[in-house]
Amino acid sequence: MRTRQPERGGLPPGPRTPALLQTIQAFTDRQGTFERHRSRYGDPFTVRMLPGPQHLVLFSDPEAIKEIFAGDPVELSGAQGNEMLRAAMGDRSVMLNDGDAHRAIRRYLMPAFSPAAVRAYRPVVERAATDEVDTWVPGSSVVALERMSRVTLAVMMQVVLGASDPDRLAALRPRVLRLVEVDPVVVGGWLYPRLRALPPWRGHARNLAAIDELIRAEVHQRRTGHASETPDLLDQLLAVGADTDDREPLTTQEIRDQVVTLLLAGYETTASTLVWTLHELGRDEQARARARRAAQEGDEEHLEACVKEAMRLHPIIDYVARTLRSDQRIGGVDLPAGATAAPAILLAHHDPDAFPEPGTFRPERFLGEGPAAHTYLPFGGGVRRCIGAPFALMEGVVVLREVLTRVDVVADAPARTRLRNITNVPADGAPLRVRPLHV
Repeated sequence: MRTRQPERGGLPPGPRTPALLQTIQAFTDRQGTFERHRSRYGDPFTVRMLPGPQHLVLFSDPEAIKEIFAGDPVELSGAQGNEMLRAAMGDRSVMLNDGDAHRAIRRYLMPAFSPAAVRAYRPVVERAATDEVDTWVPGSSVVALERMSRVTLAVMMQVVLGASDPDRLAALRPRVLRLVEVDPVVVGGWLYPRLRALPPWRGHARNLAAIDELIRAEVHQRRTGHASETPDLLDQLLAVGADTDDREPLTTQEIRDQVVTLLLAGYETTASTLVWTLHELGRDEQARARARRAAQEGDEEHLEACVKEAMRLHPIIDYVARTLRSDQRIGGVDLPAGATAAPAILLAHHDPDAFPEPGTFRPERFLGEGPAAHTYLPFGGGVRRCIGAPFALMEGVVVLREVLTRVDVVADAPARTRLRNITNVPADGAPLRVRPLHV
């Protein structure tokens, strides 16, 4: 469904510079750019972003954010806000549907992220983390982004696709890595099908086609009776509709779309979170010592607080988008159909009223009562809150424990942020010096 673009005069104030310049500024220095806009134009403010351009109205006030997340999920479309991901994730992805279709998809995915399921995945995470950290030699350096990406991709491959054909998984792994490691220009270009015949989109289109072929082969193998060695999420997708009258079995395309969505969303975001957590601990000897004690004593509440504080200080996603299909009043502001209302996670997480000294890494913020409602939004909110949030937190805690109880890691310099795909990662990959624990 195409939305009509609103007239600029019906939107909150914002910069009048060309959309291309606004987009470049947002990609290269999003925090500084958005904070300057809020300081000058107030909350909310409007920016124009390519492709489109789309009119993005950014809100950081908790009450306005609450309204957006509580709004009609059809009239405030999250699917349209994710449109540039359609080429990779597919039409049936949970991220590309609204209303009844979205609810139906979440309903059959929910069992895979129940408390019991999350507990069952812990050994998978422990093995992947142990295998990785065993290769870290004291006196050497590691690039955290590469290493944590390796861990979280191994976990998601096992959790989603199991190990029915190790050769197929080995072929799939580098292709998933390539799908993620693209810059925002390539991601934006996915909105234009004609570009897929031109480089660099042509190479990514071929890579995506190869991923599809490997996943379809895995689905076919399972359907012909070749089960995975251990239960996995693909088994659960294949079981949908098998023993109930109210649901049809999923098609191969529907299964493919959810598998790709879960691989991409579950691997990249958690890897980035772990990288920023290790980077901040590596920069703060006192915080690292406290976290190490927690790891040794089994204090997972404190380890989880470290992960949460890293997500606050370095939001993996800067904002979530809800495109209006009808005129709406949000936060006392009238917005026309076609505008995009965006809870600004980055700005909310750096609000000094909600988080005193917002630029300081302080895990203690998340012990006890924690932050006020709608001020901390790493997993979004409302009916579209990230379905894998409990799994992501468990994975972060388990990997962090394995690192901190085996080696000491030091980060010598602060890291700038760069946008990879749609997530924020350290521009230098977050190098860490590895030291023995007794140093």
